[in-house]
Amino acid sequence: MLVAEIETPALLVDADALDRNIAAMAQSLPGDRLRPHVKAHKCTSLARHQAAAGHLRFTCATIRECEGLAAAGLGHDLLLANEVLDARRLAGLIATGVRVTLAVDSADTIIAAADARVREVVIDVNVGLPRCGCAPADAGKLADLARHHGLEVRGVMGYEGHAVGLVDASERAELCEAAMQLLLSAHADVGGELVSAGGTGTYALNTWANEIQAGSYVLMDTAYGRLGLPFEQAAFVLATVISSSPGWSVGDAGLKAFGMDHGNPELADGKVLFCSDEHVTVTPPRPVGDRLWLMPAHIDPTMAYHERVYLFSGDEVVDIWPIDLRGW
Repeated sequence: MLVAEIETPALLVDADALDRNIAAMAQSLPGDRLRPHVKAHKCTSLARHQAAAGHLRFTCATIRECEGLAAAGLGHDLLLANEVLDARRLAGLIATGVRVTLAVDSADTIIAAADARVREVVIDVNVGLPRCGCAPADAGKLADLARHHGLEVRGVMGYEGHAVGLVDASERAELCEAAMQLLLSAHADVGGELVSAGGTGTYALNTWANEIQAGSYVLMDTAYGRLGLPFEQAAFVLATVISSSPGWSVGDAGLKAFGMDHGNPELADGKVLFCSDEHVTVTPPRPVGDRLWLMPAHIDPTMAYHERVYLFSGDEVVDIWPIDLRGW
């Protein structure tokens, strides 16, 4: 199959750029130094490529992701880095020998883990992003409570999400360090072998965590592309120009094809004016039938909008992968 034969809108990944991104990260953070976050791509075929590069542990955002990785034979060591109040589906995985560690940040989530026969947890600590996580000062008490309920506490995790996307490298580094000092203070009270944190924007800055949860590096997006990281844009949404006027053209990929929370997708050879439900309006105008190679601003939700990804090298499609970890 040729790229020119793909029906649009479609999600495409440059297979050669993908391999280079995986290799670059494996060189920087080999083996257990990286725990790739599969929420960034939701694709077990891609996860297998990461595992082949030596990254055998994975971070998950949903139980569905844990189940899918386990079914694909990638359940060596999974971290569900999210609070769960109904963890019963994890019991079946763990009973078959899949290793799942669950994030907890309250008595309620600890009890939910114990009731589901989860064996291992990490204490999720709020390090500055107003999302999940306990106060650093409460981490030790929660670890004691977890052990009281028969759970093994593997350590702590925290996400400096308020820092990872900052374009100013010095500001990003400063906020990352401040966040990790909070996490280390919690770890001193909690114990355990894991200090898990980080993302694509701080993977090289965060020298305090002993495993990094970066995910977007493998495909990239325009938000991270502004940070000067050594990873290439590998993912594109391909659209076809279906209408053209003197001042603009319209392609057949819109709001339902992109994660829009970080802004409009971008074109290397033009400007995106705006997106509608099924349309993207671009300038300068181009002929009806032309193809638009649109770069998503946020890769994670973009992947979740598509059922499959076309891998290409040059003009040829070399594989088609299902995005099989979508949904909950």
